[in-house]
Amino acid sequence: MADIQDDTIRGRVEGSAPVPLSVLDLATVGSGRTAREALGTTVELARLAERRGYHRFWVAEHHSMPGIASSSPAVVLSHLAAHTDRIRLGSGGVMLPNHAPLVIAEQFGTLEALAPRRVDLGLGRAPGTDGATAAALRRLDRIGEGADDFPQQLAELTRFLDDDFPDGHPYARIHAVPGPVQGRVAGGVQKADRPSVWLLGSSGFSARLAGVLGLPFSFAHHFSAANTVPALELYRESFRPSEVLDRPYAKIGVQAFAADDPHEARRQVLTGALAMLRLRSGRPGLVPSPEEAAAYDFTPAEREFVDSWLANVVYGTPDEVTEGLNGLVKRTGADELMITANAHGPAARLRSYGLIADAYGLPGA
Repeated sequence: MADIQDDTIRGRVEGSAPVPLSVLDLATVGSGRTAREALGTTVELARLAERRGYHRFWVAEHHSMPGIASSSPAVVLSHLAAHTDRIRLGSGGVMLPNHAPLVIAEQFGTLEALAPRRVDLGLGRAPGTDGATAAALRRLDRIGEGADDFPQQLAELTRFLDDDFPDGHPYARIHAVPGPVQGRVAGGVQKADRPSVWLLGSSGFSARLAGVLGLPFSFAHHFSAANTVPALELYRESFRPSEVLDRPYAKIGVQAFAADDPHEARRQVLTGALAMLRLRSGRPGLVPSPEEAAAYDFTPAEREFVDSWLANVVYGTPDEVTEGLNGLVKRTGADELMITANAHGPAARLRSYGLIADAYGLPGA
């Protein structure tokens, strides 16, 4: 495998935060807004994140969800590469069962050519949608493949990224272009840069696999908080040094939202909680406005769900958010935090990331 090419993982990024801070964006579409506006906000946020010293900016693959416009990470990342210069860009993640490994290798090889040495390929094994939509995403000859085939799909993808199928393999003469084949020189191969591969997960399966393969691991604490510590422990216990990493590197995704007033912070995060409630109830839609969320008549069961959901969101004033994030690092031993803010309005989200950067003394104020 190629070197991971990531200064954070190499330990060379310095800052006042206890660990590097990054951003996960879903291109949230709020009620009364359009996907075009949401994707425009994603560009604004990526530029703000770069200016303010966040280390990486990821987008996530979701399908058939009106409130999320990031269904095609490679396309969004290509656009972001044209509007940024330094920040690492990646997928959080690409859902591998939805795609042929060669297609992903070509897409992210192209991104690596467009934004050299700053592309992350985060891979998940879930479809990122419901069963019917997952079936619609796959070719008929792959309809039986899914999460259980993830290790084999990952191995195939890695071979395409490194262009090293063994002689005699059916794919030995197939090359993902752009990719290492373009680095071939007389008498051998000159290693070309390629995306840094991460495994994503919300349970122990990907944690163990990432450890066994010696890959960096990103855990979805923002929607599976009860599994965070056990999964990270399993990752570290399973870890075997590799050409990519000589020690474990674990990042966790966390919902965090800062506002000057704590009541405003809660008002904003309630919009994301109501959107999640509707999604889990089989009623996905646009993210409601703060006014709509405040006026919503929650049943006791719905209120219980929302309270449970918000218990794992770090929100409040900048100082309160900083305290909450620092506490999370201490509890989990995370090497990096990736902050996501699922709220309705772009101005409030942009303001939140700026306030968190200010609280940690990140550059570029």
